[in-house]
Amino acid sequence: MSEPIKNKRADLAGAPTPQNTPSTAAPISSHAVAPKVSTIAEDTEKNDAAALLASNPQLVRMIQGKLNTLVGRSSGYIESLPSSVRRRIKGLKGIQKDHTKLEAAFHEEVLELEKKYFTLFTPLYEKRSKIVNGQAEPTEAEIEAGAEDDEEEEEAKESKTEKPKDVNIKGIPEFWLTAMKNSQALAATITDRDEAALKHITNIRIAYPDKHGFQLIFEFADNEFFTNKQITKTYVYQDSGYPGDYIYDHATGDKIDWKDGKDLTVRIESKKQRNKNTKQTRVVKRTVPCESFFNFFTPPNPPTGDEEDLDDEAEEISERLELDYGLGEEIKEKLIPRAVDWYTGEALQYEDIDDGLEDGDYDDDEDEERFSDEDNDDDDEESDDEDDNSKPKQEAADCKQS
Repeated sequence: MSEPIKNKRADLAGAPTPQNTPSTAAPISSHAVAPKVSTIAEDTEKNDAAALLASNPQLVRMIQGKLNTLVGRSSGYIESLPSSVRRRIKGLKGIQKDHTKLEAAFHEEVLELEKKYFTLFTPLYEKRSKIVNGQAEPTEAEIEAGAEDDEEEEEAKESKTEKPKDVNIKGIPEFWLTAMKNSQALAATITDRDEAALKHITNIRIAYPDKHGFQLIFEFADNEFFTNKQITKTYVYQDSGYPGDYIYDHATGDKIDWKDGKDLTVRIESKKQRNKNTKQTRVVKRTVPCESFFNFFTPPNPPTGDEEDLDDEAEEISERLELDYGLGEEIKEKLIPRAVDWYTGEALQYEDIDDGLEDGDYDDDEDEERFSDEDNDDDDEESDDEDDNSKPKQEAADCKQS
């Protein structure tokens, strides 16, 4: 006969506990304090401090200035190291100086090499300019070198698309405007109004001044907008900085001599005003700045002195400077060397262009699954029909055999 189960106290000490949970309670002597929310007085003090800083920009600038003086200062860690270790660190600094000298020489030679090959590129750029402006025609050898391969030519011959008839066209119209519009970075700065002026560009070339930097020279044919034959943008690198590095400092642009009423960088706003006494109205016109590619030739000046303390304005100017330098590099490194590829659009295949497709542009697979299920149902129905139809055929065959 089985005995009744006796009640036993559970062995809680040996019971398993969840991960990261202590098996024993913390002793009272641990002085653990339960977390608590901030009091109303603490919140008030924080709000008062924020209000004080917001109402006293001079105090903010003073604090920021003090913090800036701490940049580059030693934390005392190096000084606390043993003298033998500090001696080795000084030795490494000596080696680093030798490396810096070689690095500076390397960058100087790279710049000289860039200038050397620029002189070799110049005759090619000049020949390109003559062909674009209708002053010369390419040779048969040049045409053959740039022709498409035989397979693509055969496909073009077999194509039924009608080709435009040859007309008396001089050079390649709107060559530089088309090339610029195919560049995503440059196209973002070109407005519809700008195109009427930019189509008169006859050449864009680069030059290297005596000091560190480069120049972008835009040459124009006679047009209705300005009298300049060429407009130059000059980028200057810093003389100081980490040895061997060329750091962008500032840029300058030529003044554009706009013809009357043709300034593309401004627009005219008209506003009606009513006299309170006579009730007569008048139209007041004023000139306001507007977006235009030609703002490229009036770059912003880097903030200096007290302007650096104005965080919002300094940040905005820094962004404009970065954009300005990026456009200059785009023209120097991409547009000028491979202008024909930008004109035809072939250069786009080497660019990382966001096609604008997002997750929302794609449908879920539920519809596909639903359609596939319906297709399967249709297949089943068709197979049933086929089975039904196959039976009489089989019977007929059997009857025929008998």
